[in-house]
Amino acid sequence: MTIRNPIEWATDQLKLAGQVVGSASRAGGPTEDLDARLPEVRAIRIADLGEVLARGLDDFAAYRTDVIFLCVVYPVVGLVLGRVVFGYGMLPLLFPLASGFALIGPFAAVGLYEMSRRRELGGNVAWPDAFGVVGSRSFGAIVVLGLLLVAIFLFWLVAAESIYEFTLGPEPPASIGSFAHDVLTTGPGWTMIVVGVGVGFLFALLVLVISVVSFPLLLDRDVGLGAAVWTSVRAVIVNPGPMAIWGLIVTGGLVIGSIPLFLGLIIVMPVLGHATWHLYRAVVPS
Repeated sequence: MTIRNPIEWATDQLKLAGQVVGSASRAGGPTEDLDARLPEVRAIRIADLGEVLARGLDDFAAYRTDVIFLCVVYPVVGLVLGRVVFGYGMLPLLFPLASGFALIGPFAAVGLYEMSRRRELGGNVAWPDAFGVVGSRSFGAIVVLGLLLVAIFLFWLVAAESIYEFTLGPEPPASIGSFAHDVLTTGPGWTMIVVGVGVGFLFALLVLVISVVSFPLLLDRDVGLGAAVWTSVRAVIVNPGPMAIWGLIVTGGLVIGSIPLFLGLIIVMPVLGHATWHLYRAVVPS
């Protein structure tokens, strides 16, 4: 058996996902021609990200009560995951779980994209409108792409556990204090940090490339999974600097929001979710 790297694995999963969506989410309709004209992608500046975040914050302010109600689930899920980690002696996975929100965040924020989309159209928006994504013609493609991100997240946890076993493991840490001491003051601990951050960066880069505008595009236009993902890839190629900074903003925001018992995600998640919609609007003109 050959062990493949995450990029090769994800590529194969993407091909399979495209086949599933072609037969499921677009049943009864014409088969998508991936060679057809794709949406235009425009170049943006790093300075434009400030406007994107400002618009995301404005959407959050407009629907603060609604989105807080929707996003309260994130710290609850985080706390449950944290309890599982501590309850079963899996302390080394606590940080990978927290940072892993950046991998599934684009899928978790789909309802926020829908709220921003409806506000843009001028309608009255409330939290139930977030579930309007279910009625989207591309809902099947959204689900398949979301499941791919979940699979990447799980693969990241497996990789993180393997890194721990090869450095500080395989025995679980005796306590939080001893684990922190081993991580911060020993050679194997520093090796775990360096290798873990490097591998985590590759996973985060993969997710950024395939999803930075694909979910909003699927909500906004009648396109297939392949076209949405390829447009996202093109958006990163055309805007390497701004997209790199955006990835750092999202990852940093989600990690910081996860630290105080995941409660910060109630604010960070909706702001970033709404801002992602406006990033899509800036990169993919209507």
